[in-house]
Amino acid sequence: MISAQQNFLALITNSKTFKSLQQIHAHVLKIGLDTDLLVAGKLLLCCSTKLRDCLEYASRIFFCTPNPDVFMYNTLIRGFAESDSPENSLSTFIHMLRYSNSPPDSFSFAFALKSAANLMCPNAGSQLHCQAVVRGLNSHVFVGTTLISVYAECGLLEVSKKVFDEMPETNVVAWNALLTAYFRCHDILGAQRMFSLMPFRDLTSWNLMLAGYMKAGELELGKKLFSDMLTKDDVSWSTVITGFLHNGHFYEVFGLFKELQKAGLRPNEVSLTGVLSACAQAGALGFGKILHGFIEKSGLLWISSVNNALLDTYSKCGDVDMARLIFERMPAKKSIVSWTSMINGLAMQGYGEEAIRLFYQMVSSGIRPDEITFISILYACSHAGLIQQGCEIFCKMTREHGISASLEHYGCMVDLYGRAGQLQKAYDFVVQMPIPANAIIWRTLLGACTFYGNVDLAERVNRKLGELDPGDPGDRVLLSNIYAVAGKWDGVASVRRSMTELKIKKIPGWSMIDVDNVLYTFVASETKNKFSEEAYEKLKEIIQKLKMEGGYVPEVGSDFHDVQEEEKEDAVSKHSEKLAVAFGVARLCKGRTIRIVKNLRVCKDCHTVMKLISKIYELDIVVRDRSRFHSFKEGSCSCKEYW
Repeated sequence: MISAQQNFLALITNSKTFKSLQQIHAHVLKIGLDTDLLVAGKLLLCCSTKLRDCLEYASRIFFCTPNPDVFMYNTLIRGFAESDSPENSLSTFIHMLRYSNSPPDSFSFAFALKSAANLMCPNAGSQLHCQAVVRGLNSHVFVGTTLISVYAECGLLEVSKKVFDEMPETNVVAWNALLTAYFRCHDILGAQRMFSLMPFRDLTSWNLMLAGYMKAGELELGKKLFSDMLTKDDVSWSTVITGFLHNGHFYEVFGLFKELQKAGLRPNEVSLTGVLSACAQAGALGFGKILHGFIEKSGLLWISSVNNALLDTYSKCGDVDMARLIFERMPAKKSIVSWTSMINGLAMQGYGEEAIRLFYQMVSSGIRPDEITFISILYACSHAGLIQQGCEIFCKMTREHGISASLEHYGCMVDLYGRAGQLQKAYDFVVQMPIPANAIIWRTLLGACTFYGNVDLAERVNRKLGELDPGDPGDRVLLSNIYAVAGKWDGVASVRRSMTELKIKKIPGWSMIDVDNVLYTFVASETKNKFSEEAYEKLKEIIQKLKMEGGYVPEVGSDFHDVQEEEKEDAVSKHSEKLAVAFGVARLCKGRTIRIVKNLRVCKDCHTVMKLISKIYELDIVVRDRSRFHSFKEGSCSCKEYW
């Protein structure tokens, strides 16, 4: 029996799948080893912590075991604490108090307290605290440290500090927990004070400070701390890279990655995907290609997340052919993320019909689409003007795939109708939605009203937005633009006056261009520097050539001010995307593609200028605005005027 027990313990330990574990369990039941606490505990541990989605089976093993010991209780409490249903962890702990012959130990409390933290439930935390005091376990370092985290998660920093102060012994783990508590409660000065008072620090302490600064947006403090660190590990580099990335500081991200390589360190999965994400957001195709070469040379293409990040980078940098190649050559089985990223990449480029074919190919391959996949495919239909196909997919989402429509899906449908000019249909759709529309959905409709100049509907939509999100500057700017197009200058003045009174500022437009792996940013009407001076000079030359050879007439309707035509013409000529493309024409040699990223939508006049430049200068221009890609070639655009 002893050898049988050892054999089964080894089999359970090496079990990789739920099916194999069930087979082992069947043999255990057959020879009567299911009452052996060691075997039952090992089965429970495997189901609770090693294999995914097996907690229900773990519960059945637990409740079929007579007199489970403290290890089995702790295993199930831990499994539920780390799951999506931490409340079951607390109910298991209560069951232990009522029915177990073995009292809870420090691990029981630590795991149960973790579930209270995940639930952000201070009442459960304080009750567990009381139980720990009754049993004399509150002074245990493991329990005390977890209590600090629970109270901090619930926003009770003073209580966390009190627990720490009352601990008879503190180690570096307890100090680190207190550091985390200060950052969790947004007390940066307190965290700095605690860090300076620490009698001993480990690398985790430094990394916690670094992560806290980055998450709080204190980038300069984070950068200084990082430079002061004598020892840096993968976590340190990944933290600082992703910190700058999430705060939009792409230059810093690229610089840090170069530093990482100079230090002779091998980038890990997190830092690689972080830098690729920066390339994607900044449209830095050149740097993305360098990274691609590095990844191939380092033999890291087998990592699924890195492949997906590469695919996303090429898609968002406008190189859809390379994105397709990455997708087709993925060494591992394509995940739902891979399929969705490729569909989204095609959608952004306006390849709606190809995106739909890929979607059905994914379904036929056995991959079940999720909510995000449907957002991507509906987005593809919207940007390609495929109304009928979009409506069919929206219906199939619930009927065939069992996915309930969320606000994001409804927003895609409003965008689908709005872009096609079916504004009344879009409005009726919003009004008839089974869930209340949020500001984003109404804003989508307002954008369509702006493009098609429907003043009456825009005023109705704006009233709704005034109720939901009165402080958003974009809504008022859109309404002002609609009035301007209709020549209602009193309305323009009224909107702009209200913005001034409410101290609402318009978001400035900027455009970014990658020239020889250096990113240059242009903002309309900003203080001039040597790069913008160069762009302005080149732009004057370009505009003159477009007028003479291309018959260009500035579309002054793109400037929404009640001023003379000459002033409007001057204003539209200084839009940031025009400056960026002029800089690209000046700096990039013939045959190179000009790639621009813009934070707002490209205006009609800039769209016309890009088409003419692509024709007269024989250049390919790719512009990614906040809505989609515009690929200009030989005087035409990939958007086919579906805005």
